[in-house]
Amino acid sequence: MIRTVNGKTPDIHPKAFVSEFAYVAGDVEIGEGSSVWPGTVIRGDSGKIVIGRNTCIQDNSVVHGDSDVLIGDDVVVGHRVLCHGRVVGDRVLLGNGCIVNDGVTIGSDCIIASGAMVVDRMEIKSGSIVAGLPARIRREATQKDRDLIKGYRDIYVNNTKIYLAEKLNTQID
Repeated sequence: MIRTVNGKTPDIHPKAFVSEFAYVAGDVEIGEGSSVWPGTVIRGDSGKIVIGRNTCIQDNSVVHGDSDVLIGDDVVVGHRVLCHGRVVGDRVLLGNGCIVNDGVTIGSDCIIASGAMVVDRMEIKSGSIVAGLPARIRREATQKDRDLIKGYRDIYVNNTKIYLAEKLNTQID
């Protein structure tokens, strides 16, 4: 479901997929090749939310912020992620069930492990692997980590094409 809030209607690229069972409202921009899966809520009512190209927001995730939120290109937001951060760089994997709190900045080529909880305003440098409760930088990303992110991204870029070909995209109300 796509809704206008405060006179702002989501701007969704024609080659992006948004499930009919997702809720996208307000000042939201979703880039080419990106996907938003069932149960997801993206609420741009407190600030603009920009989601780059070839980024997937998987089932039952929430993207919201008290100010603007920028999620880069080629990002994988796993199932049941709460993303309230300020910036998520390019080629990042937010693992299933992780929590990214207010004002967090994540550089490019990072993995936030499943179940991690990133505390408010934490700054994570590019190329970091982050895990724990509260989350801490554990090590630098390797080529194997970057390949993992790309592999998941590729699966969802392909799924996006399949769902669009089946005309399963939601329509703007």
